[in-house]
Amino acid sequence: MNSSALFSLCALSLFVVSSSPMIAEESELPLVYETGFESGADDWKPTEAETWKLKETDQGNVYSLFKKQSTYQPKFRSPSHISLLKDVKVESFQFDVDILSTHEDYNHRDVCLFFGYQNPDEFYYLHLGKKTDDHANQIFIVNQAARTKISTKTTDGTNWDDKWHHVRIKRNAETGSIAVFFDDMDEPVMTAIDKSFAWGQIGVGSFDDIADFDNIKLRGKKHDVK
Repeated sequence: MNSSALFSLCALSLFVVSSSPMIAEESELPLVYETGFESGADDWKPTEAETWKLKETDQGNVYSLFKKQSTYQPKFRSPSHISLLKDVKVESFQFDVDILSTHEDYNHRDVCLFFGYQNPDEFYYLHLGKKTDDHANQIFIVNQAARTKISTKTTDGTNWDDKWHHVRIKRNAETGSIAVFFDDMDEPVMTAIDKSFAWGQIGVGSFDDIADFDNIKLRGKKHDVK
């Protein structure tokens, strides 16, 4: 091989490595939890059990938030439907889940994911809403006050339809970075930076709508409570 061909090959290799999506590093985090709900949903604790059920479908079981109305009233304005993964707290993590919005279409159709959950008054959540404003389709923090937007990037809205979608949250607890991916795992649709909560539980739910969840995978660094 002549020198110019060798240079071209090296340049191509460098381009391939440098242009690869920044997923490999996160995927190397150890697997903490995984479920397709075929063995049930006993690992999950909802704020209101009567609004959730295990639902059988042609593709297997899914975890279904099936009742829109809720009697759960948080102290500070924040989502009313939350189901948390029990007994697992993580620091840096990658959280993957398949989501089907089952609510009829309207401008505030939403699904939420929760992370860094300390208690009912302190946590982060991702709001995937049909139309974006300061209170929808953003990354939020609840910190002893009504939810506050912390997104540094978002979209015009999450185009919910009657199909399943894959969502990923990547969190670096040391830098405070948060990145959200929707179907396309190469380019985040939302980003934020915040260091208020360096660890916590993860969860699924909605502000005030309904949805189904499946194929959850959590990779991360476990937080060992002293």
